[in-house]
Amino acid sequence: MISKPNLFVLTGGPGAGKTTLLKELEQRGMRTVPEVARQIIQEQVASGGTALPWDDRVAYTQLMLERSIRSFEDVVDSGVAICDRGIPDTLCYARLCGFEETAVAAACRQYRYARTAFFAPAWEDIYAIDDERRQDFAEAARTSELMLSVYEECGYEIISLPLTGVRQRAEFVLNHLAGISRAKVASV
Repeated sequence: MISKPNLFVLTGGPGAGKTTLLKELEQRGMRTVPEVARQIIQEQVASGGTALPWDDRVAYTQLMLERSIRSFEDVVDSGVAICDRGIPDTLCYARLCGFEETAVAAACRQYRYARTAFFAPAWEDIYAIDDERRQDFAEAARTSELMLSVYEECGYEIISLPLTGVRQRAEFVLNHLAGISRAKVASV
């Protein structure tokens, strides 16, 4: 098992404000790791590839797993960083598609993020369809529910983000991270 207790995950269903929050946290000096799924979609569309959630889902899932592992491995172990999604997100996607999940589940056990994961719940007021996000809100809400259960099943402690503006959400995350840091120092 490879554990990176300094690497926190921000997860949730599509269109719940994760990327916007990460941009705000980055502007405040927090180290962030971008989402691999959107990168894959953009690259595949630009190159005429088929590893897309609306085309070759098996190839897309495999690429998501490979890139998520590489993203995990690339993060240096010093200092806190927050990832836009993690390897368990790929497990959720595999389950949504009904794919064999043995390799993805094994990767979830092998590569461990900080025990606390931040969860952005489905939020219809801010949900929007775009070039990479094509599902309707009902599907996004179902994905959100499954994502929550996958992270809990993988042993992560979930902290749900409030349905507030991005600045308030950033303060919420930063306050929780500061509290986690104080608890670690106190236990030494």
